[in-house]
Amino acid sequence: MKIKSMALIATTLAATVACTSAPKKAETVQPKALIVFYSQSNTTRTVAQEIQKQLNCDIAEIECVEPYSGDFGQTIQRWQKEQQEGTLPEIKPLDKNISDYDVIFLGYPIWGGTYAIPVATFLKNTDFAGKKLVPFCTFGSGGLNTSVAALKQSAQNAEILDGYGVRQARIAAAPAEVEQFLIKLGLKEGELEQLPEFSEQKDVTDAEKEIFNQACSSYQMPLGTPVTVGSRPIKGGTEYLFTVEGQGGMKSQIYVLARENETPEFTQVVR
Repeated sequence: MKIKSMALIATTLAATVACTSAPKKAETVQPKALIVFYSQSNTTRTVAQEIQKQLNCDIAEIECVEPYSGDFGQTIQRWQKEQQEGTLPEIKPLDKNISDYDVIFLGYPIWGGTYAIPVATFLKNTDFAGKKLVPFCTFGSGGLNTSVAALKQSAQNAEILDGYGVRQARIAAAPAEVEQFLIKLGLKEGELEQLPEFSEQKDVTDAEKEIFNQACSSYQMPLGTPVTVGSRPIKGGTEYLFTVEGQGGMKSQIYVLARENETPEFTQVVR
């Protein structure tokens, strides 16, 4: 199915005509897009650059006045201290003016289940009135859903569209997934893969438990025990949606891709 570029978010403007002139066709005006991102380890930068490559739009980076250390432990220690003190890191002014754009792609790594704290500074300092905000993020296990929920609270005057997220371990899959994401939003022409709904959840079989274990056992933290599962066919294999029970009976959902002749991999955890 072909979808015209920017079809879902383009604005139709009526042409002004003189009373004696022939009527003119309405023109479709493409909105102007900007990618704004914060990247701690260059993973989010990779996705931001892929979006820029596919849309050929402007890009700007959120940079801290006092950069976080590249060491993960020191970064988390400083971030936790800022959380306890209720402070936000100071960021440098962007080299682009938000008011010049209609659509803002906002990219970030997930810290503690939500967007990295430098993005919180950017949100606090920016007026998104009349803008469409498209989130994208990178993570170890998940956080797209929780970060988007937080964005809706922090940027209430923006229209927040569907987001895209990818695990750091799956960054090589980003180009193809970003393309499908942009086509689905109507921001790019192309063929959209039509996916059926997941089947109803049912008790997992031994074979499905093995698929889950192959996909998740190498992750550094336990993700829980699969209890039920739904599935749907995808190109070259099957996608599973496992309901998982963790410590204290807490339940989450884990998406797993199982393609022919490939080791199964989980794509995200939804808590």
